[in-house]
Amino acid sequence: MIAEELINQMIPPLKYYDTVEKALRWMDEFRVNELPVVKNRKYMGLATEGNLVELNDRSQNLEQVPLEFQDVHVMHFQHFYDVMEAAIKNKIQVVPVLDEEQEYMGIITINDTLAAFGQMSALQGQGSILVLSMPERDYSLSRISRLIEEENTKILSAYVSPDELDPYSIKLTLKLNTTDLSRIIATLERFEYRITAQFNDGSKYDVGRDRLDMLLKYLDI
Repeated sequence: MIAEELINQMIPPLKYYDTVEKALRWMDEFRVNELPVVKNRKYMGLATEGNLVELNDRSQNLEQVPLEFQDVHVMHFQHFYDVMEAAIKNKIQVVPVLDEEQEYMGIITINDTLAAFGQMSALQGQGSILVLSMPERDYSLSRISRLIEEENTKILSAYVSPDELDPYSIKLTLKLNTTDLSRIIATLERFEYRITAQFNDGSKYDVGRDRLDMLLKYLDI
């Protein structure tokens, strides 16, 4: 699942000419601590409740107020793990999403990210999720399927998305019908496939579990 699919259409951005009072009112209405500020479709940063409540003059425009997290955002094609990491590392409740022209597309809330986890059947029953990265020229689902099926495992679903770290590579997200990934990972790595993320029920390789634990810990703060 990628960022563009998780955009919350119910929360609009603030404009530079909006007032501090309006920003605080919207934060209360949408139950978030930050809101994005946009100028000419460009993301300018987040207006944060912590900064705005300290201001005496709430009639001033946001253009007159220092914004935060100007460099914190995700691209629309990034995996939702990246959205979660941006929220956790910066301790924010909303993550702006931009397109290739660096124009604002929308935001994803931490609750949207949690809902994405809930939609992954691996969290609801037996199975696992494996994310691979590879050069686009080397992508062959039939070859990967054969390697996995040789380990007596079936691919239940597959999703291809761009690798934001390498324009010449792709990410392949696989839902598998097993909870033991150790032999599959060893086989794929032997054929030089790079594993970038995983989720399962107890594997020592379980990066996805670590990220879920981080998210749940963050939500308890």
